[in-house]
Amino acid sequence: MSTPLITTRELAKSYALGGFTVHALRGVSVDIAAGEFVAVMGPSGSGKSTFMNLLGCLDTPSSGEYLLAGDRVSGLDSDALAAIRNRRIGFVFQSFNLLPRTSALENIALPLLYCGVSGEERDRRAAARLAEVGLAERGHHHPAQLSGGQQQRVAIARALVNDPVLILADEPTGALDTLTSCEVMALLQQLNAQGMTVVLVTHEHDIAEFAKRVITFRDGRVIEDRVVEKPQDAVALAAQLREGRASDETQDGEVPA
Repeated sequence: MSTPLITTRELAKSYALGGFTVHALRGVSVDIAAGEFVAVMGPSGSGKSTFMNLLGCLDTPSSGEYLLAGDRVSGLDSDALAAIRNRRIGFVFQSFNLLPRTSALENIALPLLYCGVSGEERDRRAAARLAEVGLAERGHHHPAQLSGGQQQRVAIARALVNDPVLILADEPTGALDTLTSCEVMALLQQLNAQGMTVVLVTHEHDIAEFAKRVITFRDGRVIEDRVVEKPQDAVALAAQLREGRASDETQDGEVPA
């Protein structure tokens, strides 16, 4: 068998808070293969965000092991963790995290700047990724000139610009309406179909059903790990929602755009 892309063994994280010890993660052992689309679920305080932060090398575990593509990540120093974040992992956040006074293309190219890529190559790769998410004509627009869904597409393009092995998406639809959420999930499904490994944190059951596997946390532990037999088709659902919206507008006497 090939080595899993993600391996955790007895991964734990504790925090000291006001004289007490908070056990955010309690001995989590999971394997995630390359090319999987996994949703991580759980209520607030369940440990799902802590798990995502450890996978993304944004934090270090108190104990246990984390291997990424067979390389031991747990125990690395801050510089080594930063190198992994910049070169091997793409991040997508609920709040988009785009620089407001910077164009879409410049936002996408930013990770390449940190890696010392030349200006010409940064522009080429940023433009290619922007085209992949369907916004080629929006490259010189600033975030305030883009809709929420378009901003999230720019954020996904930025996550992809370094050709990562893993996309970590933290509540990527949390600030979006239902149709726009489906459109973003359609893009993530498309990337996964092309071979990208996607790990998505969400508290929404309907969003989790777009994934192929759901891992549920509670009290710092995995309480369920199940395969989604028939993931929701985001492209089809988005088409249904658009059709319903157009029908409603027609009934209201408006001409759909």
